[in-house]
Amino acid sequence: MSATKRRRVYLMRHGSVTYFDADGTPYAPDEVPLNEQGCRQTSAAGQVFAQQDIRFDRVIVSNLPRTIESALRVLAETGQQIELEQWPEFQEVRGGVLEDILDDDLEEAFTSAFSCMAEEHRQFLAGESVGQLIDRIHPVIDRLRADTSWDTVLLVLHGGVNRAVLSYAITGQRLFLGNLEQSPGCINVLDVGERANDWVVQTINYAPLLPLQTESRYTTMEEVLHQYRKSRGL
Repeated sequence: MSATKRRRVYLMRHGSVTYFDADGTPYAPDEVPLNEQGCRQTSAAGQVFAQQDIRFDRVIVSNLPRTIESALRVLAETGQQIELEQWPEFQEVRGGVLEDILDDDLEEAFTSAFSCMAEEHRQFLAGESVGQLIDRIHPVIDRLRADTSWDTVLLVLHGGVNRAVLSYAITGQRLFLGNLEQSPGCINVLDVGERANDWVVQTINYAPLLPLQTESRYTTMEEVLHQYRKSRGL
């Protein structure tokens, strides 16, 4: 056995939120709170951490309400009182104006950035590109790793951002594996060593309430697209 000492990163996606009303009209994405299912998902994640007696040195979220609420629900279950660190660089991939996307272009706009090995020019909802997301996420992950003050950290972030982190860990390159699905409230487990390429991916997309993903075979963005089409009568 080598003397390599790795630190542990628990990477979560926030719990489920309601992005559209019954008619498919979008709510302001930066303001939506967890819905009832999202509350159950994140409490269940917290219970898993509590059952394993996992203690966090730090808890980092984006500055959006759905990540903050998710992290607080996890900590409520573990019984830890840790001040959340809000890192706005970890905000979700930034979309454009939905109304400007033509009907025929909706499917590509919603799903192309989350395809297998998505090219850097691919845009998320006609907004931020895969390359721009990489430019935003890689440096902040490097900064977190360079801080040696922690051993175990909980990151509660977003589906697209999590994919960028996981892709970096798996490949060590400017690649984006868009088809790494991230269910609401899921947990990923990553270990990091001192060398830049020393990542060990232990667990991906573990959803405590649905560990074998038996509920649906659609991606999150495919389901969101289905909801939004209603607003256009499609």
